[in-house]
Amino acid sequence: MTDVRFHFDVMCPWAYQTYKWVEAAATQRDINVTLHFFSLEERNWKAGQKHPWERPWSFGWSLLRIAAWLERHRGGNQAVSDFYVVAGRMLHEEGTAVQTPQGAREVLRAMNISPDIADEALNSDWTNDRVRDAHRAAVDLGVHGVPTLLIDDEHLLFGPVITPAPLGQAAAELWDLVGAWTRTPHLYKLQRVKTDAEQQHIVRSFEPFRIARESATREVLGR
Repeated sequence: MTDVRFHFDVMCPWAYQTYKWVEAAATQRDINVTLHFFSLEERNWKAGQKHPWERPWSFGWSLLRIAAWLERHRGGNQAVSDFYVVAGRMLHEEGTAVQTPQGAREVLRAMNISPDIADEALNSDWTNDRVRDAHRAAVDLGVHGVPTLLIDDEHLLFGPVITPAPLGQAAAELWDLVGAWTRTPHLYKLQRVKTDAEQQHIVRSFEPFRIARESATREVLGR
């Protein structure tokens, strides 16, 4: 069995597609996937700003805190995966602003879980510690963004960066290519140049996320 540590932030549209792919591949290949928290807000922190744990609500960070609560109280990695799948679908496919307090509660409702769990997670200091420790552990590994996969505690790979996620046999074939990459020494980067048509494809693919992001921004600004 191949072990995959999948580093993610709910807010990243690329990571969501990659997780859909690796989960599809895992139905056809012997892969064990565990999710690990990584905060893009903390990754992009600059001196003079508040850290995400210093604010009452931080978009991606607070979602990870809710996932951490579910991890402890509702079933470990599977609970995190269930939350990520629902939150990711609502954000990146349906354009729902799950990164707001009300949006996060809607995710829990969609999972048939009490929305009050969001308040419990945010009132528990240990969820900050859990996400912060996980993020720092990822940085210590060399993770700088998401999606990043650690395969068999040996191969740290950023990506695959793809949208939409390959499913079915295509998912298995891409997994086989990733496996070939890990068996090729000193292969560091292979990148396709994006044409104008491909850039437009990416924009269309991420339109739901753009809508959700603008909705959340308007809510924060009170407009």
